[in-house]
Amino acid sequence: MEVPAINLKAILLVHWLLTVWGCMAWLPSSYACGNFTVLAVGVWAVAQRDSVDAVLMFLLGMTLTIVTDIVHFGIYYSAYERISGGNTFRFSAGMAILSLILKPLSCFFVYQMYRERGGDYNINFGFPSVTRNRDTYQSIDQQGPPGSSAKPFVHSEDQHPSIRSY
Repeated sequence: MEVPAINLKAILLVHWLLTVWGCMAWLPSSYACGNFTVLAVGVWAVAQRDSVDAVLMFLLGMTLTIVTDIVHFGIYYSAYERISGGNTFRFSAGMAILSLILKPLSCFFVYQMYRERGGDYNINFGFPSVTRNRDTYQSIDQQGPPGSSAKPFVHSEDQHPSIRSY
């Protein structure tokens, strides 16, 4: 089954609009700063169509804002519900929650874009790893092909040592 191609601009527009509406009544400035920073990284991913790093940073930012959004809702929802409880609060809370619900789906589509741009299937953070692949090793018992010179700096025709240029 083919995954439908969703435009990155559409994902950015939807999350920007939901974040603006979510910040109208009750969420602190840390919610707005975190989400708008990630959306700015998304604009970078749109601007550089071939950049794997931009899409990866946007994907990681989206996953981190899922966690921070849950923390924000857990801390601030009940306090503001008791204080205001009006229609503006309900609308703002609904849009922020809708944004949170759509973020895992958006992360899935951004991950597909990451793969399309040439990203690895497994995300590598640059840590060195040890592999057990021994296909590239050469045995020290094997001799070189017949006719090869044991002196690598000697030309075969004049047999005078010379300096190799690399």
